[in-house]
Amino acid sequence: MNTPCSRCALCRTLAAMKLLLTSFGHPHIAEFIPGEGGRTIAYISDAARSFATHPDTQVEREMLRGHGLELKELPLADTDPTEVDRILHNVDGVYVAGGETFDLAWVLRSTGTDDILSRHVHAGLPYIGCSAGSVIAGPSIEPVSLLDDPAIAPELSDHRGLGFTDRVIIPHASGNIPLFPIETYAELVRRYGQEHPLLLLRDGEALLIEDSHTCLI
Repeated sequence: MNTPCSRCALCRTLAAMKLLLTSFGHPHIAEFIPGEGGRTIAYISDAARSFATHPDTQVEREMLRGHGLELKELPLADTDPTEVDRILHNVDGVYVAGGETFDLAWVLRSTGTDDILSRHVHAGLPYIGCSAGSVIAGPSIEPVSLLDDPAIAPELSDHRGLGFTDRVIIPHASGNIPLFPIETYAELVRRYGQEHPLLLLRDGEALLIEDSHTCLI
């Protein structure tokens, strides 16, 4: 994939992983998953399990199908870890959907699938995150406590992320979503900006980590 890395201040050497961390949607999704035709990605929807029947949960799925990708549903909370491992071994990529970040973290931690997912991603499985799925890829999910409610996962004892990047992704940062007004982001930056390396993304933007480099696209 050709990217404008030479012009991006975020570019630097990283471990060899392939990640596309989005706020919501990105035109590079289709070309990020290698191969042509019949490409299948594991679709992890646990962040949205508290509102799984809401019509909005289909928006991400239809977007991915529109990019020519086939989806293999992979609800971590309801799938044996051995089967999770098998599925991730046999797909072309993994997509971690948006929703409640703290609930997603709890499912990953409580099932042990955080280690399974990490192993496959570190081995080169392409990872696409959307919103909560991008936040969880960072070192900490604590800053998004102003966007998502930690009370949804009272058993979660710490707010560590998967640590695929040292950036804390803050999604939907345009401030034009009524649920997430610009004042909330200003407070988030004021409260957490000194302690955490925040990266605010608008919908349609992404942090690309590929071939040992990272770039904002």
